[in-house]
Amino acid sequence: MNDLPVSIADIRSAAAAIASAVAHTPTVYAPALSELVGAEIWLKLETLHRTGSFKERGALNKLLALSPEQRSVGVVAMSAGNHAQGVAYHAQRLGIPATIVMPEGTPFTKIDRTEAFGATVLLKGDSLAAAGEAAKALAHERGLCLVHPYDDPAVIAGQGTIGLELLADQPDLDTIVVPIGGGGLISGIAVAATALKPPIEIIGVQSTLYPSMYRLRRGEDPGPPAEPMTLAEGIAVKEPGWLTRRIVEALVSDILLVDEPMLENALKILLEHHKLIAEGAGASGVAAVLAARQRFAGKRIGIVISGGNIDSRLLASILMRGLVHEGRLVRLRAELPDVPGALSRVSGIIGRHAGNIVEVHHQRLFHDTSVKRAELDVVVETQNRRHVEMLIAALNQAGFPTRLLLSEAADHME
Repeated sequence: MNDLPVSIADIRSAAAAIASAVAHTPTVYAPALSELVGAEIWLKLETLHRTGSFKERGALNKLLALSPEQRSVGVVAMSAGNHAQGVAYHAQRLGIPATIVMPEGTPFTKIDRTEAFGATVLLKGDSLAAAGEAAKALAHERGLCLVHPYDDPAVIAGQGTIGLELLADQPDLDTIVVPIGGGGLISGIAVAATALKPPIEIIGVQSTLYPSMYRLRRGEDPGPPAEPMTLAEGIAVKEPGWLTRRIVEALVSDILLVDEPMLENALKILLEHHKLIAEGAGASGVAAVLAARQRFAGKRIGIVISGGNIDSRLLASILMRGLVHEGRLVRLRAELPDVPGALSRVSGIIGRHAGNIVEVHHQRLFHDTSVKRAELDVVVETQNRRHVEMLIAALNQAGFPTRLLLSEAADHME
C-alpha cells in the first residue's frame, strides 16, 4: 500500500485544510431502503454542499496547495458540470482567476451557474475529451495550473475526506458503496476507509453505458461508450485516471453495473421515500444495492450520494414515468357510441370510482371504428394497479369496451 499515490496522512491533511470552508455533510439512516434491502443503510449526503456535489472537496484542496505565484496566474479546468462549479466557487472565494473549458453544446444552465461563480467559460470541442485537450493546451500556453477532475493526488485526497467523515459518524459500517467516473471519489474514500478499518469492503458502481473502470479491472480495453447519453452523466467517463486505476485495483473489492431503469427507480425511491433529490450519478449506489439485494442483505452499508444537480424537467419526467410504471398514471382507450351524453357517462363512471382524469382525446375519424362509434383515450390518475383493473371492469360493465394502453404499464400489471 505504501506505493499508492495518496496516503491516509494526505487525506487527514486535506481534511484540516478544507475544514473551514467545506461542510462535514450528514450521514443519515435510510429506513425505507434498509427495509427494501434487508440491510442497515446509511446515506452520506454530498448533495448539501454549496455547489451541490462532493467535487468541492478535491477542488479546494488542490487550490489551497498552489503557490502564491500559481494563484496569481490562475487555474484552468475541464468539466461540463460539478467539477466546474466546485473549482469556480472556491477559486472565486480565494481570489484565483479561473477558466473552465466546456464542450460545445453544454446546456446554458451549466454555463450560467459556472459563470455565476466568477469563472471564465470557454466552449471547445464536441466532447469532454476534446475539452480536456483544449484545457491542457491552454494551461501550457498561459502558464495556468490545470485542476484535473480526478487524476491528481491533491484532488483524490480532498475526496477522501468523505471516508474520514463517514467512519467517524458510523464506525460500524462494513461496506461502502461509491459511484465511479474517473475514479477520484472512490480512490480517496478507499484509501481513508481501508486505513481506518482494514476489513471494510469498498464497492464501486458504474453505468452499463460507461463501464470503463469495470472493463479495465478485467483486463479489457475500456472501449467507446455503448451510447452517448446516460442518466448518470456525472460518471460518464470514457477513460479513468492512471492514478485512480492503481488505487481501485489495490483497494476496491468489486465494481457493479447499473442500467438506466435501475437509476430511474433509485432516483424515484430517494425522492418518494426519503425526500432526497439526487442526480443520476448520485443515485447510482442506491441503484446497485437495490439491484443486488441478496448480496447486501444483513450488512451495514454506507452509500455516498455524490451529487444533487439534476435538471428539474428531467426529474419531473422521471417521476411521471414512475407513476406510469406503477399503474398510478394510465392511459385507457374506451369505445363508445357517437351520441350525445356518452362522453359524460364515461367521465362519470371514472369519477364515481375515484379516478382523476388528467387528459382526454375524443377520436371519430382516424381509428378503425364504426362510423356510429368513437374512441376515447383518457389519461387517468389512479391509486394502484388494482384500482386500474376496477376502472376497466366498471367501464366494460357499463357497455364501454375499454383496454389499457402503453404496453410497458400493462406488462407491469400482469
